[in-house]
Order: sequence, then C-alpha cells, then structure tokens
Amino acid sequence: MGFGIDSSVAITALIVAILVVPMGCQRPQVVNLGAVFTFDSVIGRAAKVALEAAVSDVNADTSVLKDTELRLLMKDSSCNVFHGSFGAFEVLEKEVVAMIGPLSSSVAHTLSDIAKGLQFPLVSFAATDPTLSALQFPFFLRTTPNDAHQMSALVDLISFHGWKEVISVYSDDELGRNGVSALDDELYKKRSRISYKVPLSVHSDDKSIANALNKSKSLGPRVYILHFGPDPSLRIFSIVQKLQMMTNEYVWLATDWLAVTLDSSVSDSSTLKRLEGVVGLRQHIPESVKMHQFTHKMKSNKSMNAYAFHAYDTLWMIAYGIEKMLNEGLSITFSYSEKLIQAQGAKLHLERVKIFNSGKLLLEKLLQVNFTGIAGQVQFGSGRNVIGCDYEIINVDRTGVHTVGFWSKHGGFSVVAPETRHTRNKSGFAFEEKLGNITWPGGGREKPRGWVIADAANPLKIVIPKRVSFVEFVTEENNSSHRIKGLCIDIFTEALKFVPYSVPYVFESFGDGRSSPNYNQMIQMVADGVYDAAVGDIAIVPTRSKLVDFSQPYASTGLVVVIPANDDNATWIFLRPFTIGLWCVVIASFFCIAIVMWILEHRINEDFRGPPRRQLITMILFSFSTLFKRNQEDTISNLARLVMIVWLFLLMVLTASYTANLTSILTVQQLPSAITGIDSLRASEVPVGYQSGTFTLEYLTYSLGMARSRLVPLESTDEYERALKLGPTNFGGVAAIVDELPYIELFLAERPGFKIVGEPFMHRGWGFAFKRDSPLAIDMSTAILKLAETRKLQEIRKRWLCNTSCAEKSNWNPEPNQLHLKSFKGLYLACIAITVSAFLVFVLRMIRQFVRYRRMERTSSLPLASWSSSPSMRLRELVFGFVEFVDEKEEAIKRMFRSDDSSNNPSHVVEVQADSEVRQI
Repeated sequence: MGFGIDSSVAITALIVAILVVPMGCQRPQVVNLGAVFTFDSVIGRAAKVALEAAVSDVNADTSVLKDTELRLLMKDSSCNVFHGSFGAFEVLEKEVVAMIGPLSSSVAHTLSDIAKGLQFPLVSFAATDPTLSALQFPFFLRTTPNDAHQMSALVDLISFHGWKEVISVYSDDELGRNGVSALDDELYKKRSRISYKVPLSVHSDDKSIANALNKSKSLGPRVYILHFGPDPSLRIFSIVQKLQMMTNEYVWLATDWLAVTLDSSVSDSSTLKRLEGVVGLRQHIPESVKMHQFTHKMKSNKSMNAYAFHAYDTLWMIAYGIEKMLNEGLSITFSYSEKLIQAQGAKLHLERVKIFNSGKLLLEKLLQVNFTGIAGQVQFGSGRNVIGCDYEIINVDRTGVHTVGFWSKHGGFSVVAPETRHTRNKSGFAFEEKLGNITWPGGGREKPRGWVIADAANPLKIVIPKRVSFVEFVTEENNSSHRIKGLCIDIFTEALKFVPYSVPYVFESFGDGRSSPNYNQMIQMVADGVYDAAVGDIAIVPTRSKLVDFSQPYASTGLVVVIPANDDNATWIFLRPFTIGLWCVVIASFFCIAIVMWILEHRINEDFRGPPRRQLITMILFSFSTLFKRNQEDTISNLARLVMIVWLFLLMVLTASYTANLTSILTVQQLPSAITGIDSLRASEVPVGYQSGTFTLEYLTYSLGMARSRLVPLESTDEYERALKLGPTNFGGVAAIVDELPYIELFLAERPGFKIVGEPFMHRGWGFAFKRDSPLAIDMSTAILKLAETRKLQEIRKRWLCNTSCAEKSNWNPEPNQLHLKSFKGLYLACIAITVSAFLVFVLRMIRQFVRYRRMERTSSLPLASWSSSPSMRLRELVFGFVEFVDEKEEAIKRMFRSDDSSNNPSHVVEVQADSEVRQI
C-alpha cells in the first residue's frame, strides 16, 4: 500500500519535470534590444555604424545566443530630453530587454529614471557625467570611464608640470558643470584649485564667448581646461586665436572631446595651425587582433573614435549577459503595469509599455560579464563603472596629432604603453615617470610657467607698512617723491632678480604716517585680494599663515626683553654726570678764564709776567687750581677780582651738582634688577612696553596671559628710551620692553644704557606675504635662498642695520640723570656777561692810555717812529704799537705820565692828582 503511494508520487514528479521544465528553458527566437542616442553627432555617427556591425557579428557568431536573433531597435534622441524620452517609450513598446545610450548626460538622467521604473538595464557608452551613480540609478551601467576618472588623469598632468591654479572653460550643462565639479575635487586633493570658471552656453555667440575669455586674461593663471562635448567646428580655438591667447605664456588642456573630434575627421593644415600647442587626453585602445580586425572592416569609415569602440563592446557585453541568463534557464518575460494602464486616459498609450520582469536578473548577469573587447577589458567594479581605463596624452602641432605619453591610474605617466609597461614590470623593469617632447602654444618646447603674476597693464599690487619708527626696515618718504625704501625693500628687489621672469609691480603704502599701521589688517587685505602681496618686516605667525602664503624667512627673529642696563664697566663712570657738551664747555671755560685773568693781571702782577712759557704755565695752573685750593698768585686788579668771584661761584655750583649726580649714578648701579627674563616679567605686575601694530600684543595677552592694563604701546626708539628711563613708578614709564630682536638690536646700537635679559623666545622669522597658492611665494623663497648663498643678504643687512661697530650711528645719548648745558645756562650767561664787561673796561682803559701815550710822543722830545706813507702799513704799525704798549708794565707807563705831567705843570696839586690816579688804576 505504501509502496503504491510512493510510486504514484514519483511518476507525477517525472511528468512535471518532462512537461514544465523544457517550457521554461525554451530560448526565444528574437530578443529585442533598444538604442536611443543622437545619430547626427560626432559620437553618434560612429556609434551607429559600430552598433550595426556589432549586431551583425553577434548574430553571425553561433557561440553566442545560438539560434536566438538579437534585434537592435534604434531611435534618434536629437540630443534633447523630450525627443529622447519619446524615442525611449517607442522602443520600450517593442519589449526590449535592455537599452543602449544615450550620449547626452541630461537625457541619460531622464532615461535612468525610466529604466528604474520599468526595470530594464540602461547601458551607456558615452554619458560620462559622474553624478549618474548606481545609488540613485540602480539600473544604469556605463561601459566608458566617467569624467571623475578622466579628471584624475588631467589633474595628474597638471601636477606633473607643477601648475597650481587653472581656469576652466566648459559647456553650461550637466556634462560641463558636473565634469568641472569632479575636476575641482581632484585638484583639491593635489592642493590646487580652479581660480576662475568660464561657463559657456551652447547658444553663445562668438562675441559673448570672447568677452568671457577676455575677463580671464586679467587673472594670473594661464592654464586653461576645456571640457565640452565634441565640436567639429572647434569654434573655441578660433576665438582664442583672435584674442591672442595662443602665445607661449598660455597652456590649453582639453579633455577627450578634442581627441574624439580630431579622430572623427581629417584635419587640414589650417586646423592644425589653429590648434598648435594644445595638449589633450585620448582614451587608450590597446593593440589587439580584435581591434585591428574591426578597424580593417571599418577602414572606409573615417569617423571611428574611442566611443564607437565602446559602443561595439557594449552590444557584445549585453549579448553575453543575455546568454548567461538563458543558459541558466531564466526566461525573458514582461508584464503590464497597473499604473500605466490607468494612465491611458491621457491618450499617451502608456498601456503598451511593459515592465521587464527579468530586468534585475539580467542586470546581475551584466555585472558579472568579463571579457576582452576591442576597446580593452570589459569588467564592472564598484559603482557599476567599467574597471580601468588608460589615457593617451596627445599633442597637436602643425604636422599633426602626436601621442607624447600614456597615463594609467596606478602607473602614472610613461612613454611606454600601459600594457607593455605592465608586461615589463613583471620582468623587473623600472620606468621613470615622464612624457615625450611637447610643443606648446607659440611653437616652443619650453614648458610655460602656467601663470602670469602681472604685466605692464596690471602690475602686482604690493602693500608696504608706512612706518613712523624703525624706518630703516621700511617706510615711505614724506616728500614729493614718496620713495619707498628700507632693508625689506632692498631684499625684495634683490630677490626679484633671481626670479626667472619679469614681475612688474607697484608699491602702495598702508598707514596714516602718524603711527605705525596694524600688520594684521594689512595681511587681511592681502587675503581678501585687495593687494597681491605684502612686503615689510612681517613676522610669520600661525594666525597669519592661515590667511596667506609666506616666502622663506629672510631674517630670523624672536621676542626679547629689554631693561635699563647697569654698566659693569665703571672705568669712565666719573664722566657720566655731565653730558659731552657740558664737559666741553667746562673745559673751555677754564681756558677762557685763564686768558681773561692773564690779560687783566699781567701788567700789574709780577706773578703773571716773565718769559712766555712761564706766563702760559702760570695762567693754566691758576685757572685749574681754583677747583681745589686757594691760588698762590693773588689778584691785584679789581676787575680780575670781580671775575674771579663769579667764576668761583660757578665752580661751586658745578662741583656740587657733579658730586650729587655721580653719587646717584653709583647708587643706582649697585641696585640689582628683579627682571631676569620673560618668566620673571610675566610673574611681576610691572608695566611692560611693546611696539604698537605688531603681533607682540596678541602674544603677551593671549599666550602669556598678561593683563592689557599692564601693557603700554610705544611707537619709536625715542619713546622706548623715555619709557625705560622713567621706570615703572612714573606715569608712562615701563620696567621692560618686549619686542622682536631686529628692532631691539637697532635700538641698542643707537641708544646705549640698556640691555637684553634672558634668552630670546617665540622664535619666528620675517617673510614676504602673498595671496593663497601664489606661485610667486615659492619662487621668492628660492630667490631668498640664492640671495643668502651669494652673501648679498648680509651686505644689505649691514648697509641698513647698525651694530656695535657702527661708529657713525653710535650716538651717546644722555642718561636720565645726566646734567646738560641748559641746566647751567643762566649761570653761564651771568658769568660771561660780567667777564666780558670787565674785559671791555680794561680794553677801553688801555685804548685811553695808548692815545695819551701817542700824543705824548708827538709833543715831547722822544724820538718819533718813522711812519710809512701807506695807510695799511700805518695801521699795522699802530696795531703792533698798541700790543707792545699793552705788554708794558703798568708802573712804567704811569711814571712816564707823571713825568710828563710834572714838566707841563710842576704844581703840587697836579702831582697829588697824578698819584691819586695811579692808585685808582
């Protein structure tokens, strides 16, 4: 009984297997395949021929699809979303299992949504828009590399030549915008960027295109990236040539649209001349037997290009996928969509469109396909993009289009084809990354710089700080010339001589000329594009480096602490109470007093007479000995005594002031300073000075935490000196100053009496600031290093900055308690007035006596001197006679006058009067 039941079950199962399974595995006689793309286009014309050839070859090959005929239904989308959608629905009515195309990215977006809804694979061989992703469009496949892959090759080419900024010129549609977005992403990875974008509409006329390109000429970059769809007219290059933008300073790089255009037509000499120097990408098609057979078959068709090869492989790939599905017993079935049936009232006949029930299964089989086509290996990776695609680097000159190298994702650039390189790498060969000789615009072989910093019409705008202190570094003269000068300016101009190109520039000062400008504001203006660069004593600090690019430092700096110095060398400390000027006046006063006293005393005082040497020694000793003791020589003349009284009073004041000041200096020198460096200064509460406008304020407040109330802004070396001499206890005074080392070195060289305490800290350097990613920053860094190697940098520094050996700038400035001449101005004036008055009285008396003496000579029997007839000789004899008369003793002259008076009037009264007169004199 049980045996009978088991037998009936087995028989039933056998019948089902015999009747049902063969019905499911039955191969269809015809499989429809759709294709929607633009027939009348550079890619479309070649692709149509390639697809027709592929259908013929697949149907002729018995190893694929066997007895099933593959039928291709093609519709022209006319590069229009509406026509493309309409054509797609017409094809879908024929129950196609997959659709090939389209070429346009905009049409591809629309058809991808339709494919998602009707569940059929949409395979494109030309839509390179990178935004067509598998996540958004799960039924979309692509047998050609997308633009992200192509832009990776293009950016490697840009980086290979060292260019950092480019200008993109592209079609203002999904292809152009999304392609340039991918370019921007790839450039960012290489620390490069698109500095300017020029979107061009398909409907733009020549004038609007020329205007858009003209705007880019005023910018620095000269590397142009062209990304369009294939254009047989190559109109962009005609416009560029008219704008004189095909010279040796420009670089024109094109994506593979240019190669497709040139490969699809025969280029004449005028076209090649127009394109001379252009470099582009071309998809690399490896040499193979299949490729040669196909090109031989299509030799009559001159419009073949890489996308036509991809179209041929695409159809074969779909055929292999269908074959896999059929071999696994999977059926091809369609079903109506209820939503589309409900929409038939709209007269759109959407009820005829069916959903492909096996669409997901076919999609899986397509993703598993792996074969070698005429365009290379066909295999899908992540993102449902075909794995790997290499590019050729092409260069156009007047003789034709040449391949100057190859690029692969993992191998970089080489002059050897990637497949050959891969084979040789297995054998241990090593290849250098290089390209062949390239002809650049203008016909030259020398690589263009790729950017122009400035030209005569648009010179580089360089801002400099208009300093009012430390003008040795940089400043603008306040006169009609407004000349910019200083150490930093000389270094910049000398460094420019080592830059291998001309850089026209103009300096523009920043500041009001009354106070030093804020350097952070100046750097911000460079970052904002107001200026192209900044030159000056600009410290390289992190906050500024985030905004601009700095050159190599041309001077090493650091912050230091300066305080008043206690001079350890006390050899000449006794001279410090007086200034040099006052010392000179005091010494001169001794000699002047000596001369005046000799004049007043030598006629009547025997101590002041004798041989000339004795008189000289006497007068000097008399004058200088008044400082210490009573003179051995007594004064006789009343005039001399009057002068001596005033002189001794002046000496008393001077010596008392000197003693008090010297005592003060010696006392201060013995007081040790509590400030030994930045740590002790930070821990104290004393006021601290800093140079206004510099980064020192930010460092002291934010990094060291000093209160702003302690910080005193200072402008000049005069203010530095005054504040330090006033000290922390007086208003406006400071205990120390924190500033950068170059400023302090200059300050100490000109103003002795101060010193640096502790070690330098916050080590930084001075550099030139440039806009972000400016190529001039790198070239100027190299130039500064060369300048240092030639010792020119040291020469400039020595010329501008004073050091301890600069005698011409080492002015001895008075110390805070030194006495000036003006301190004794009134006393000196009184002394001079009395001395001069006494001298004049003496001279008048001498003249009076000399006149009497001459009159007496003429009336007496004394022999008269022989007078010359010449007036000049008579004057000379008169002067010498007066000098001789003054040198005579006073007593002898008086006796002569008494004798003369006695002979003229012998009366006793006259004699008494004469004696009285002698005593008065």
